[in-house]
Formats: sequence, C-alpha cells, structure tokens
Amino acid sequence: MEPLLLAWSYFRRRRFQLCADLCTQMLEKSPCDQAAWILKARALTEMVYVDEIDVDEEGIAEMILDENAIAQVPRPGTSLKLPGTNQTGGPSPAVRPVTQAGRPITGFLRPSTQSGRPGTIEQAIKTPRTAYTARPIASSSGRFVRLGTASMLTSPDGPFINLSRLNLAKYAQKPKLAKALFEYIFHHENDVKTALDLAALSTEHSQYKDWWWKVQIGKCYYRLGLYREAEKQFKSALKQQEMVDTFLYLAKEMNNISSATEYYKEVLKQDNTHVEAIACIGSNHFYTDQPEVALRFYRRLLQMGVYNCQLFNNLGLCCFYAQQYDMTLTSFERALSLAENEEEVADVWYNLGHVAVGTGDTNLAHQCFRLALVSNNQHAEAYNNLAVLEMRRGHVEQAKALLQTASSLAPHMYEPHFNFATISDKIGDLQRSYAAAKKSEAAFPDHVDTQHLIKQLEQHFAML
Repeated sequence: MEPLLLAWSYFRRRRFQLCADLCTQMLEKSPCDQAAWILKARALTEMVYVDEIDVDEEGIAEMILDENAIAQVPRPGTSLKLPGTNQTGGPSPAVRPVTQAGRPITGFLRPSTQSGRPGTIEQAIKTPRTAYTARPIASSSGRFVRLGTASMLTSPDGPFINLSRLNLAKYAQKPKLAKALFEYIFHHENDVKTALDLAALSTEHSQYKDWWWKVQIGKCYYRLGLYREAEKQFKSALKQQEMVDTFLYLAKEMNNISSATEYYKEVLKQDNTHVEAIACIGSNHFYTDQPEVALRFYRRLLQMGVYNCQLFNNLGLCCFYAQQYDMTLTSFERALSLAENEEEVADVWYNLGHVAVGTGDTNLAHQCFRLALVSNNQHAEAYNNLAVLEMRRGHVEQAKALLQTASSLAPHMYEPHFNFATISDKIGDLQRSYAAAKKSEAAFPDHVDTQHLIKQLEQHFAML
C-alpha cells in the first residue's frame, strides 16, 4: 500500500503513533514532502490534544506561585478573581453555592470547577483534581511542558519542528498549512506566544474575514489570562460564524450569570441536544426560584437518554420545591441506585436531608446528614447542617466541633463561620464570635445578618 495512504488510514483510525512513525520514515526519504509533514504534525497534535472547552485545569503552580498581583481593595465589579464583587444581578451566595474561587456552581461538572484557589501549599495538596478523585491537581504548567517535550522523542536528532527558525509570515500565506502548524504549536509545543504570532499574521493575510483564526487568537488570549481581549475576539468571530464552541468560551469565567444564560440559549439554537447548555440553564432556573421551569429542562435531558445519578438527584430536588411530592422520593431512590461512587451517594443523602428539613422531620434529617458523612467525611455542607441540628438539640460543644470541621474543610463557605459566630455570641465568647463573623464577612460581604452581628459586637467592645 502507498505509505501516505497507509499513514492517513492510521490517522483516521486514531492510531497516531503508527501514523507519526510512518510519516517520519517518509520524511527521511523525502524531507520536502509537504503532505507527510502536515500529517505528522496533525498526528502529534492529536496525541496530546486537550479540548479547551471541556478541560480547564488550574494546577498547584498557578494557584500558589501566581505572580499576578490583585489590589486588596478592588473597585466594585472590576475583579474577576475576588468573590463578592459580582455586580451582575445573579443570585447571591446565600441562594446559590459558590466555589472557593468565588464562581457559582454550574449545572455541569468540569475538571477543576469544584476546586478553588487555596492559599497554602498544604491545602492545595489536599484539594482533589475533581469531585471524583482524591489525587491533587498537579501543576498544569508542568503538564503542558511535559507534553511539549514529547516532540523530542519523535526524532532522535531533536524536535520535529524548530519553532525558533520558522518563518511565520511565509506559513501564514498558506491557510491549510498554517492551521495544522498552529494546532501543533498551541497543543503540542505549548508555545502560546508563537501560536499567537502565527494566528495574528494569518488573520491579517485573510483580511480579517476568517472566523476560525479569530477564535484561535481568543484561545491564546484566554490562555495568557487576557480575558477582555479574548472576549472581543470571540464576539468578533460570532458575527461572522455562529459556533457552539465560541458561545461556550464566552460563557466561561466572567461570573456574569445573566449573560452566560443568554449564551447557553444561543448554544441551544445551534444544537438543541447540547447536554451542558440544557443542564446549566436548568441549574440557573432552579437557583432563581423557578423549580418548575428547571424541571422541564431536566426532563428534557431524561428524554434525550441521559440516565445518571446527578440527573435524578436534580429531578428529585426540583420535584420537591415544585411541590410534586409523589415523584420526589422515587427520584432520589433512582439516584442512590445509580450512584457510581461514595461522593455521589453523599450528595444524594445530603439533599434528602434537606427534603426532611423541609417536611419538618428533624430526626430523619439528622440521619441523612450522618449517612452523607459516612459516605464522604469531607462533606463540609453536611457538617454545617448537622451542627445546626445539634444546636437545636442543645448540644453546644458538639455543634461547635462540627462547625470548626466544616470551616476548615471549606473556608470559602460563609455559613459555618456565621453559625460559629452566632453560637459563640450566645455563650458569651465575644472574641471568637467576632473573629468568625469577620471570616463570614470576607466570604460573603453582602450578608446582612453577619453585618448586624459585627455591628452588635463592636458596640459591646466599645462599651468595655
């Protein structure tokens, strides 16, 4: 068989290493074979390709050794990283839970979505990669560099392409070649600046009419942390060509709930079976006190064939808050039977505890929260709610211990800090109460009850 045809067949069957090896042999015989060169570049790219939409990892190096300095007192609405500066009219943390980074929890779990930005290396090491594994997040910069060095293995004499010697202006004039080269530089070599230079030259050559290059420039800006510039590029690309990926990029990281929902609706206009968009719109309706509307979206997912623990868990909650009690417990039973790991079981028991609290059965709620902790002893919300129930029973010391555990596991949550401050205030420990109230205020600056408690404590201290 013709070697190039065989290499292309390997590529189509996703046997990228065999494809790259065959292309290497062809290039040794004929170094100027452009078809083999492009095919090898594409094969090497596919071997390490990471979908930028689906994976957004932030490693220990980025969280701990981040050199980006942020003003301690930012202007309202100007910071993308500090929680509590969201001025976009979305639900507050009192209604919708947030991650440690201050982002609202969405309706679709992505790697790194649930992890925050820990302040210490010990906390970073304890933070799992996702909700499904206990392995800590390794440095993403180390991951990218490691993938880049894979090019050294493809040729015994050095890298496949020497980027420093490339004449980017020449390649920019050949659109098909430039696209393959860009993806190789961006994904395989992880040289974002060189990729950005190539994308800029190619956009200029296409007279700014090629939407694909605008999206790639936006991806480069996004990787470099220039979110505003990336947003401009994505919006410009959408004017020329509406694509699902571009809408999803625009919905990332800006912490603008209303705009994100609009973009998710635009995604559904392009692809009305997009699971993530439906899940996120449903989640947004649930947290804006519209459980009946959210129920329609989750039922749509069920009709599409999505059949997992998370969906039935959300259906159970929506049915309960929409007062369709006949479906609530059966949905949670299905969720428990479909749970794949202990974390999912813990979340279902935690939500069942909320249903029990809503029906006034505190004994059942107590048992549900304890079962959640049996399945996952790192469940901070269950510790917090169990502490409130213990406090109602008069077990003050036990409640304090549970709240301290909850606040150490999830320092970004304001509820454990506020509850601990309230308990300490009631038993006369004003100093600890004030310290906990300050932590609660830092986690959620607009919480009215915390502000009242701090003002009351400051008046006590002034009288002393």
